[in-house]
Amino acid sequence: MDRIVVAGIGTNVGKTVVSAILVHQFQGNYWKPIQTGIEYPDAQEVARLVDPEKHHIFPSAYSLREPVSPHHAARLEDVEIDPMLSPPQSDRPLVIEMVGGIYVPLSNKTLSLELFRSWDARWVVVSRHYIGSINHTLLTLETLKAWNVPVMGIVFNGVSNPDTENVILSFSKLPLLGHLLPEKEISPKQIKRYAELWKRS
Repeated sequence: MDRIVVAGIGTNVGKTVVSAILVHQFQGNYWKPIQTGIEYPDAQEVARLVDPEKHHIFPSAYSLREPVSPHHAARLEDVEIDPMLSPPQSDRPLVIEMVGGIYVPLSNKTLSLELFRSWDARWVVVSRHYIGSINHTLLTLETLKAWNVPVMGIVFNGVSNPDTENVILSFSKLPLLGHLLPEKEISPKQIKRYAELWKRS
């Protein structure tokens, strides 16, 4: 089964929107195994952006109330996140969205990277432009390389910044998968447009 893990260089970098685009691009299904903050879960947003009758949105294995690090959110609810958790069976490519950055702890003993890398998946890294993002992106990519994680490429989120993007692509030697530009509001129509653009890139 083909799996694609969507990782970010941190929190709020655009992983959910990128996940929706990849679901559409690969005609796949979606799963966010660990959700912290349940007022408006990411799975609900993906269901809004893709046709849930065509793409299955698997429920999160853990839906934790507080919008904090998973290890802390789980402790508040006296929950232990299973370090051996397995993905659901999917008849299509499964797009899996991480929670936060790759070193987010799931407990005092397990990092999210340790769990997600065990799932035999290709990875996409989402980078958002801000001061310090070059460092954060290259550190993320170097860590994934050290852990022997296969990375498909990079998505940049924000107004195009050729200087930043070129230096990241040069050092990482990874392909550019696509750009996500600032949008006032993301609609299903825009998701489809991005998916078509990325297919051609």
